[in-house]
Amino acid sequence: MESPPVDMREPPPHRISGLSTYERGTTTVLALSSDPRFSYCLYVPEKGSLSDRSLLSVIHGSYRNFTAHRDQFRDFAETHNCLILAPLFPGNVLGDGNLDGFKYMVEGNIRYDRVLESMVEEVAVRYEINDKRFGLVGFSGGAHFAHRFLLLRPERLWGVSVGAPGSVTLLDRQRDWWIGVRDLEERFGATADPRQIARVPIQLVVGDADLDTQEILHRPGRRYWAEGANEAGATRPERLRALKNSLSDNGIEVSFDLLPGVGHEAEPIFASAQTFLAQSLAAHRDLAHRKS
Repeated sequence: MESPPVDMREPPPHRISGLSTYERGTTTVLALSSDPRFSYCLYVPEKGSLSDRSLLSVIHGSYRNFTAHRDQFRDFAETHNCLILAPLFPGNVLGDGNLDGFKYMVEGNIRYDRVLESMVEEVAVRYEINDKRFGLVGFSGGAHFAHRFLLLRPERLWGVSVGAPGSVTLLDRQRDWWIGVRDLEERFGATADPRQIARVPIQLVVGDADLDTQEILHRPGRRYWAEGANEAGATRPERLRALKNSLSDNGIEVSFDLLPGVGHEAEPIFASAQTFLAQSLAAHRDLAHRKS
């Protein structure tokens, strides 16, 4: 008796059944089920065991070119069996013209840390990812988000790379959010525990030619103005070094990478991040295997 013909459209054994063509590989843009104001795209590795798959979230900056950032991590995804999640946090989401809400983690009743966690959970269920931690990398406005998420939810991360943020939140318990963390528990129900943060591999990376101050200078009367807003430094390298010093003063080890000849450019920042995150992911997996 002849065997039935093989349906070449069926996924290979290591792939999840029930996914459409647009949910595989370089995916389409998908709305977040719990809040369709927000959406994301993915890169789903073509190879690798589902049981060992991890997740890395890549956070866009002000231009919100999230699909391009996702695409830069395709080779990383295939090499390290790591699904890439690239959120879209739209500007003007409350209809008030605010383009920067996601950078500061809260906007009206929106908590952007919770929005990202909802995306991570949705993707983890859909793609059967068992790893409870994920990696996080952001450039420019996305680096605002990345280091502030680290302060709020370090227990969720296996590694974080913070690339050229315009402003930084220091572990300063004499100043309120967003300059410092004095009122963090009141605002977010979090404490910025240095012991928890120190368990996360942290890279701070910026180009030494990223010196334009026009966009990052805070001025009185603007939406996110606060006393002390410019005291971390004039340029992005100065402000990122202030963050490094603040973390180091609290006993938190940080990798600080100043890239020669690099301006405010996502590609070289993300290239450096991939080297760091590959090491962080390998260490995370090694620890998980030794515990199992």
